[in-house]
Amino acid sequence: MAGEQQDAVNAVSGGRSRHRHLLGELLAEADIRINGDRPWDLRLHREAALDEIIARHSLGLGETYMRGDWDVPALDQFFYRLLKADLPGRIRPWRNAWRFIRSYLINLQSRRRAFEVGERHYDLGNDFYQSMLDSRLTYSCGYWREAENLEQAQTAKLDLICRKLGLKPGMRLLDIGCGWGSLVSYAAEHYGVECVGATISREQSAYIAEHFADLPITVHLQDYRSLDQRFDRIASVGMFEHVGRKNHRTFMQVARRCLKKDGLMLLHTIGKNQRRSTCDPWIEKYIFPNGDLPSAGQIGDAADNLLVCEDVHNFGSDYDKTLMAWHQNFEQHWERFAERYGQRFYRMWRYYLLSCAGAFRARHIQLWQWMFSDRIQGGVERIS
Repeated sequence: MAGEQQDAVNAVSGGRSRHRHLLGELLAEADIRINGDRPWDLRLHREAALDEIIARHSLGLGETYMRGDWDVPALDQFFYRLLKADLPGRIRPWRNAWRFIRSYLINLQSRRRAFEVGERHYDLGNDFYQSMLDSRLTYSCGYWREAENLEQAQTAKLDLICRKLGLKPGMRLLDIGCGWGSLVSYAAEHYGVECVGATISREQSAYIAEHFADLPITVHLQDYRSLDQRFDRIASVGMFEHVGRKNHRTFMQVARRCLKKDGLMLLHTIGKNQRRSTCDPWIEKYIFPNGDLPSAGQIGDAADNLLVCEDVHNFGSDYDKTLMAWHQNFEQHWERFAERYGQRFYRMWRYYLLSCAGAFRARHIQLWQWMFSDRIQGGVERIS
């Protein structure tokens, strides 16, 4: 009996050694060392975490970090190297097969599920987001071409959108997924337009009602599929990532229904490089439930014979700078929220911000602004 127990121990020990060797080999391809001394090297605190990372891939990596099983001083650099070397594509557990099939069989972004991401992510607390974002609470990629800080980058992005849409006094602008009202307030103040916003976050809706009562802004707490008014211009900034592949066509049909003749729509969205993939399982579980990044092909398919694509502008590398600025603010103000949210939340949020920064730096994901029209004669001038 003692011999059998020892054999079992040896088998487990040998398994761990092989897993550690496999993970070490893979990380070495990305110039990452286990227990190395460089800022992007993984510092291991619990040996069994290596088995979990190999077995559970993205979920294992993220959850072991949240538990404190390992650390990396510069997580953004760690993920940049990880994704630049395409290491996630080298380990594909069987669980991913079900996630891929599920995304096609089940409408994860149905009307019933629509408010889930608002409740779990956007309703964390307006004071929390005020400490992390710019003064207008713009929770999307800034435009850093001539900007020196986050405030300038977000103002430049808002103005870029308004100029691309050709906003003029008297127009009506619909913002699908209006957040805390950064675009509608900027457009109303600087371009003299009447604005309507749609959001699935009660905190965001209440914030707009409180802070912009003196501006011509109306906000509806509703799912985008219920929209049926007509507008001169439509914008959707950082919301299409929650629509889901089974609803992309529906979104475009709603946009067409709400867009006046000769109208324009700007779609600002994070995008992925390949069509046949699913959302990162850790991000979906802990940050954006039911999230689904679109590919360029999926967006094109959705708009097919409904709207004309006038322009596509990619400035995904600017999201790296935006996320690093958010992370700096998050760290600077964390002590205010430490008791409310706790250490696990701190590690989760740090992992989220810095892993995404690394992903954009590696060009693993993109940021697009698509311009669509209802067949405007003569086309639309490109503005950047």
